This record gives sequence, structure tokens and C-alpha cells, in this order.
Amino acid sequence: MSALTGGFTDPAIQSAQGFRILMQAMAHPGTIHDLTLAAPPAPLGRAAGTVLLLLADPTTPVHLAAPAPDLAEWLRFHAGCPLSGPETAALTLGRWSDLQPLDRFPMGLPDYPDRSATVIVELDRLENDGPRLTGPGIKGHARLSLPETPAFRANRALFPMGIDFILTCGNRLACLPRSTIVEDC
Repeated sequence: MSALTGGFTDPAIQSAQGFRILMQAMAHPGTIHDLTLAAPPAPLGRAAGTVLLLLADPTTPVHLAAPAPDLAEWLRFHAGCPLSGPETAALTLGRWSDLQPLDRFPMGLPDYPDRSATVIVELDRLENDGPRLTGPGIKGHARLSLPETPAFRANRALFPMGIDFILTCGNRLACLPRSTIVEDC
């Protein structure tokens, strides 16, 4: 696959469509949405690739948690974003095991909680089962298959600081902002 292919074919329209889906997912944690506007290099799923194109730009440092030369070249061409280490990344992508430990990513500052990372987690499975989610944007409760519970509970304890998570699996995504309360089943 060439780095020149797989990006948005109509950037203005697709960016607006994709951003709306992403914001719906962030506003309603635990809901699963389809997002297939980009076709990134394999093995990255279409939802994760689309999110990268929606959020990365020349002022957004991106960290790839595992070596991915084809993806790095694709991102440089389509988003023009700089690649960075985990400690300075505004946006990070990886599988759960590659992202550990999470405390190496920016968590924000008490006066500037918005200076934290957004982490895109590629999963093998994304379903509406698993730990119980409550908090802003969730009517009653939701359930979402998470790679583990303790890390998300620890992240919530940092609120208003902490990481916002975008969980992806193939063409699907769900969001878990730092304000979400995660409880064991």
C-alpha cells in the first residue's frame, strides 16, 4: 500500500462527518459507532485510521506505541503531524500491551487539565458487555468490553486530569473520557 492512498477523498465533507461521529461517541461513553472514512495501512483498523486523520495535524504530536513505518509515512503524508515520544504526545496509538505503563503519557496539569493525551487503543474485541460505566453522558449505565478495569479506575481518580481514551476494533469505536466512572461487573 502506498502512503498516498487511503486518506480522505473529500476532506471537508468526510472530516465533518467523522468529527460528528467521534463527538457523539465522546459525549455518550460506552456507545459503539461505525467509522470507516479512511483506509490506513494494515493492520490498523479503519476506525483508528479515521480518528488519526480527524485529530492529527501539523501542531499535534503523535506517538505510535509500536514501530509502524508504513503508518508513520501515511500519517506524515495525510496529516502532516510530527511523531513524538510518549511524554510529549497529544495523541497516542497502540495496542493495550504496547501502551503500558500509562503514566508516561501527559495527564494534564491542575491549572491546565486539557494538556493531557488522548489515547487510541486498538482492541481485538469491542462489545457492549464488561465493566459498568456511569457518569456524564450516560443515562443510567452502560457496559463496555475493556482490556482491564483498574487502569481506567485509576485514570478516573485523577479527574479533572487524566487521559481520554478512544477504543477501536476494525470499523468500530467507543470513547471513554476521563470523567467516566468504571466499576467491576
